[in-house]
Amino acid sequence: MPPSLSSALLAPAAPAPTGSAGRPVRVLFAAGGTGGHVYPAIAIADALRALRPDADIRFAGTEGRMEAEAVPKAGYPLDFVPAVPLPRSLSMDLVRFPGRLFGALRKARALVHGFQPDVAVGTGGYVSGPVLWAAHRADVPVVIQEQNAYAGLTNRLLGRIATEVHVAFEEAAAAFAHDKVTVSGNPVREMLLDGDREARRAEGRALFGIPDEAPVLLAFGGSLGAQRLNEAFVDAFPRLLDALPDAHIVWATGPRYFDRVNAAVQHPRLHAVAYLDRMDLAYAAADLVVARAGAITCSELMVTGTPSVLVPSPNVADDHQTHNARALERADAAVLLPETALHHLVETLAALLVDDARRVHMSRSARGLARISAARVIASRILALADASR
Repeated sequence: MPPSLSSALLAPAAPAPTGSAGRPVRVLFAAGGTGGHVYPAIAIADALRALRPDADIRFAGTEGRMEAEAVPKAGYPLDFVPAVPLPRSLSMDLVRFPGRLFGALRKARALVHGFQPDVAVGTGGYVSGPVLWAAHRADVPVVIQEQNAYAGLTNRLLGRIATEVHVAFEEAAAAFAHDKVTVSGNPVREMLLDGDREARRAEGRALFGIPDEAPVLLAFGGSLGAQRLNEAFVDAFPRLLDALPDAHIVWATGPRYFDRVNAAVQHPRLHAVAYLDRMDLAYAAADLVVARAGAITCSELMVTGTPSVLVPSPNVADDHQTHNARALERADAAVLLPETALHHLVETLAALLVDDARRVHMSRSARGLARISAARVIASRILALADASR
């Protein structure tokens, strides 16, 4: 056997490919507007870094939105591209739309040509449109991750140019070509997957000063809070605490509502906070959750196995929160309570808090829906596409 061939066969395995020019793989994420779009992208980026530590990762987002703070905090560079909402009615926005879109596409093209990504990944928000279109026009493979049970308009349109589409719910798969779509689940924060549940339950209850055996309700309306839910809770929670003398409530009001709520409702068994930094401990401490039905909230309920009452927001595009809540309700992992039925909130919550067997069943059902490896699965596919494209 020639020495060169012998050496090649006996040599250690080669490291992961770094590209045709010997550089690390480059991945461009487009995500913006809400935590439901931004945090899944960060979770996938973190999984990419774990699999390929030298990966060169950049984000495109919108100035002044939450990604402007969340992405740099997570350790990733961020470029701003204007978000251009698609007008859904006749208005001046429709007249201005072509000019705004042209400006966003020009900025997106400059970013794509400057960074030269091997794959472009969109997790939603209007910023995804121009960035992924520019990537597609530059022959860069496009990957989409759809968080909701009903695919949003931007992702439905981008699905036509995508190489792969990853969805969180089976219900969303019908919106895309079957040969492109994979039901991968929603990437969630790593903290929710780590540690012993019983130990975290004890730690969570200690954090809020709640006795070990007390029934605990966790209530929140998303990272910013929800005005309609807060208004309903102000009336409902004192009555619920009176009906269940051992129960405690952890209520995340959202920063903009905290002062008003705290002034209106105070009780020794009500633990009101503006924001929950340790959602892992809050979920672990809770026996039941009442919340909106955002995609990431639903996925977090699944991976933590937390029974829930979901009150979908009627003010979101395509009513996707109702679709999310129905997906959990069909699996008997949650109860869907429409906003128009909030006058039944107290009786609904009280019935579940005293029914241990029902909650155990709901918890098992929620865990049965969970896909805890979503971020790693999607990251692996992105790397395979990146390596194949070069």
